[in-house]
Amino acid sequence: MSAELAASDSAPDSAERLSARPPISAPRKSPPPVQSAQPALGLLGLTLVIPVAAALAVGAGGGDGSVLVLGPIITYSLPLVAMVAFWWEDWPGTRLRASWSGWADTALIILGAVVLTGIGQAVAGGPDLAALFDDAPGPGHVPTFPATLPLAGTAFVAMLQITLVGEGWPLRRLPRLPAGLLAVAISWAVALVVYLALVRVDPPPGSDVIARDGPVPGADLGAVLVVIGAVQVLFYVVWRGWPFSGIGSRAVRLSSAHLIVLGVGILAYLVVRAALDVDAARIAAVAGCFIAAGLVFGMLFEDWLTGRVVLLVLTLALTALLALVLGAVGDAMDLSRVSADDWVEHAALNGISISIILHVAIGRRWPFRAAASRTVGG
Repeated sequence: MSAELAASDSAPDSAERLSARPPISAPRKSPPPVQSAQPALGLLGLTLVIPVAAALAVGAGGGDGSVLVLGPIITYSLPLVAMVAFWWEDWPGTRLRASWSGWADTALIILGAVVLTGIGQAVAGGPDLAALFDDAPGPGHVPTFPATLPLAGTAFVAMLQITLVGEGWPLRRLPRLPAGLLAVAISWAVALVVYLALVRVDPPPGSDVIARDGPVPGADLGAVLVVIGAVQVLFYVVWRGWPFSGIGSRAVRLSSAHLIVLGVGILAYLVVRAALDVDAARIAAVAGCFIAAGLVFGMLFEDWLTGRVVLLVLTLALTALLALVLGAVGDAMDLSRVSADDWVEHAALNGISISIILHVAIGRRWPFRAAASRTVGG
């Protein structure tokens, strides 16, 4: 979320019209101010982001339980996070005092995520409340991992494609409340079509998950989606829409952006998968680390560093560091039902990345933004 939006103290009304583009990906009209709260603001944010990320990574009974239970619920929450942050601009939390705003929005997102996970479970085999929160529900149930993840991942990538790559057009002409809800509905419609038409599902033995004979294995689709997500973050969070933002014609800009982002993501996956013989889980894990690294520099430390080459190099360096550190932690953990790569992907995406988005885009950097502003102001 941009510093301009985060600094706004006004509470947007649900009927207000939205700006032409989400502030997070809109190109800057002027350089960041020389006197900035960064990097102190980002470093302070880490004191919240790291504990929350750790809790999400291992808090549900260790690594296995966190991946199996929290992983799907957090993934289903991501379109709602994007809706509240980039369409509703933190409404309805903005109607409360700053100390309650982010918590209220987060509670709303959690409730919606549980509902959406249940819907995804129903699509995969049938509603099963017991299996929703149980990492080992046993025979005759519908576990949410991994069968429901392709649906959840597709919905989120579609939501980012609509929100950032497509600049929300033409939905951003509507009031923020219906615009955000329509964006989520469209992303889910796309996800359902992709899931039902393309995904191959091999049910866990004894489960009630419905087998599907699609052309694309669920693990491969999931990895492709994470790679596309990494491309979206690079172009629209780290580089703020470059190079597409320089194209004047909206029709040319949006069509070329959609084609290039999707094409680069799919091609990158195919090259790494086939030419380098890297399995899908490892690709998803490293791409997840890239997304987390991109959000660190593009959101948490926003306005601190400039220069696309510098940002790309630092993002790649942090990606390598995260992959090494999280990989070592995953290898050292007593994982019996998921792989170390599965846990690394979960820790990077559903731990670090979601914590950064919640802190910056939902919580508006509370409680650190006001203190940093006073420090900069002298």
